[in-house]
Amino acid sequence: MTISLERTERIEMAEPGELTLDQLFDLLERMPVPEGYKVEIVEGTVYMAPQRDVHWDTIFEVATALRERFGGKKRLVKSDVRIDFPGEKNGFCPDIAKLAENAKKENGRWRCQDVEFVAEVISKGTGTNDYGPKKAAYAAAEIAVYLIIDPYLGRCRVFTHPQDGEYKRDLTLAYGEPIDLTDTVLDMTLQTEDFPRD
Repeated sequence: MTISLERTERIEMAEPGELTLDQLFDLLERMPVPEGYKVEIVEGTVYMAPQRDVHWDTIFEVATALRERFGGKKRLVKSDVRIDFPGEKNGFCPDIAKLAENAKKENGRWRCQDVEFVAEVISKGTGTNDYGPKKAAYAAAEIAVYLIIDPYLGRCRVFTHPQDGEYKRDLTLAYGEPIDLTDTVLDMTLQTEDFPRD
């Protein structure tokens, strides 16, 4: 097992094919994960990234807008909750996931088939996951809207219309420009002028 203590911590098991995703998460629950770190498994590799103020403030802005749009009664908006996605050992904890109204748990976890929207806020150490394997897994799961928020560049990328394992539409907007999602399952416009920069 190797552990690298950088801005993002990465743990690789010598033979990851021998452990299931559930077994990996069981091991993680017994490990001393530092407080304030987010842990998820992307293609069988464990990533631990520190949560920063800018990261949380951005998540809060988006989650608040979603709660205002969809109401808080049904608890359809989730943050940092494990959801398993298509691909080899993909146990993601999206920064924000909006579930369908009829969403139901299976084996104690939310099903990726019931996720309508995902937002990820870029962290320097894990940004390549957001644009690479996570984007591919979200498209394969046919998540209708995938939003990447980059506080370093001050811009957002919106991916929509998943088909055949990829997103057919890709829109880039600078902070301050509204994200028009009225033609999607969200049927709302997301304001970005208050997104903090890092």
